Amino acid sequence: MVTINGEAQEKDGMMLLDFLKEAGYDSRAVAVEYNDAILDKAAYETTKLQDGDVVEVVCFMGGGA
Repeated sequence: MVTINGEAQEKDGMMLLDFLKEAGYDSRAVAVEYNDAILDKAAYETTKLQDGDVVEVVCFMGGGA
């Protein structure tokens, strides 16, 4: 199991970029913390999710008043 944004998910063996696409994230507009380290965007396609990993995905949002 991989914990993603606090939720256990069966994503072992999946590439991080594939997960982001499947979950509907725009990889250009997110930051990913992977096991307590912020990943460089270039690592998204080479990072394979493993049992026990902890991932936090943060979306950037525009706006203002």
